[in-house]
Amino acid sequence: MSDSLALVAVRLAARASSIPVGVRAGAGVGTAAFLARLHAWRALLVSHPGTRFALYIEDSIEFAAALLGAWQAGKTVWLAADTLPATCANLRGHVHGFLGEFPAPHEPMNPFGEAAAAPLGELDPESDALVVFTSGSTGAAQAIPKKLRQLASEVATLEVLFGARTQGAEIIATVSHQHIYGLLFKVLWPLDTGRPIHAAGIAFPEALAPALAAQRSVLVASPAHLKRLPAHLDWQGARARLAAVFSSGGPLPADTAQACGSLLGSVPIEVFGSSETGGIAWRQRAALPAVDDDAWTPFPTVAWRLVDGFLEVRSPHLPDDEWLALADRARAWQGKRFQLLGRGDRIAKIEEKRISLDAMEGALLATGLALEARVVLCEPEGHQRQVLAAFVVPSAAGRALLDGDGKLALNGRLRAALAGVVDAVALPRRWRYLDAMPVNAQGKTTVAALLALLAPPPRLPRVRELERGNEGRRVLLEVVAPADLVYFDGHFTEAPILPGVAQVDWAMRYGRELFALPPVFRAMHALKFQHVIQPGLPVQLELLHDPAKGQLTFAYRSAAGQHASGRILFQAEAGDV
Repeated sequence: MSDSLALVAVRLAARASSIPVGVRAGAGVGTAAFLARLHAWRALLVSHPGTRFALYIEDSIEFAAALLGAWQAGKTVWLAADTLPATCANLRGHVHGFLGEFPAPHEPMNPFGEAAAAPLGELDPESDALVVFTSGSTGAAQAIPKKLRQLASEVATLEVLFGARTQGAEIIATVSHQHIYGLLFKVLWPLDTGRPIHAAGIAFPEALAPALAAQRSVLVASPAHLKRLPAHLDWQGARARLAAVFSSGGPLPADTAQACGSLLGSVPIEVFGSSETGGIAWRQRAALPAVDDDAWTPFPTVAWRLVDGFLEVRSPHLPDDEWLALADRARAWQGKRFQLLGRGDRIAKIEEKRISLDAMEGALLATGLALEARVVLCEPEGHQRQVLAAFVVPSAAGRALLDGDGKLALNGRLRAALAGVVDAVALPRRWRYLDAMPVNAQGKTTVAALLALLAPPPRLPRVRELERGNEGRRVLLEVVAPADLVYFDGHFTEAPILPGVAQVDWAMRYGRELFALPPVFRAMHALKFQHVIQPGLPVQLELLHDPAKGQLTFAYRSAAGQHASGRILFQAEAGDV
């Protein structure tokens, strides 16, 4: 069974062509159609001299065809978590090409039309099948290579543990297959065992409830998604037909697990593991609180031990048979299971003092003023030392304090709670109060996403030059005010518009950059504001310079008409006329 993944394409080719591989837009995708795409991807890659290719396709069925086609062509697939510029730039130094839905500058390869069917062979279990990336939830994402036998071992283990309860169910997911958890549960396991795959992920609960009610299904989700299931939706159909719910990416709070059990009729099965280790253990909390509810049961193929309070594992999911030391602190529970006690790598050093970020987050949650809390290390510009930043989703009580008495009052209450946990030098210097933690496609909150929230909002638009003429005295720019522009904050909450003072400021700023204007502002004439400028609207800014008069004339225009205009006069020295 552990080598079955090496033969999955061969088995697909041997079975009846009408058997569905999955569902796309409500219609079944048969084996014949899937194999046609597999052959197209194989034909595209088999003659390419490169061996390493980055793959990103949102449709899970097309992704699976591309993945198997690449493997049949003898290629190693690098699994990109997204197609952001930084991700693509990092990949470019490692791969020979891009496949699927990467931005055009990266010249992504895609097969068009059909290709002749070629014999599909058994794959080498020792082949370098995949490179995945860690989530970045504890730091920078790291590349992790995977041999085919490691993936096959995981798939076999999932079938042994959960096959009976999920037999005949279709796979519906809120997470992306571009990460190891989604790849295994949403693509490889169902593809290997004949469970139909739903091509599209489901992002919104309003679409999830009817999708789960439509057929017997398995839900592959994350804590971030399960925490936000609204109780007012009709989950009755889901309760009747849901075979199992899986969650990974972080521990699921007990009250969330029990709430999911009530809504969905199935308490989530939580899977503990990582990109590096693969699956390690699982747990399914009781519908009602229990004493040993938080203990984890190791996978049958995983050996574990504790060394100085830290977890070490050995399993066929790893590249070798050596023990791997983890950063997770744990303690044994009733001999065969263990409880997790937080991560040891979440220790920060501030002014030579070791600080547990887990302990700080626990103290914040214990106040009753926070639903969620993350504390991370940051190094603000201009500072010589690192400081801590706290990101908090307030509870109802915390929100009432924030709205009633302001940010400083809530800061003070939370800082007071931390005073008993850490020295004053380690108290967070920066605080952000959020409606929800930022999450990526895997439902994870990354350090990079949190630190991005500390960046000051922009004060300038996106600008590109369109025309220049009249002997250099006329310039036409396109300006676009981004939605997170600082000037939109509070102006106005329901329908943000760009303040006139910002429009005048930009005209003067770009006028000084483009023309040799006199240094001193003298007067402004004929200032008019005709139409509002909203976030994201491309607007043309025309700037005209009259050196003889020391005058800058500006006008903002778009398809909607003229938005604003005016004349600004300058003079060489203060007091000149």
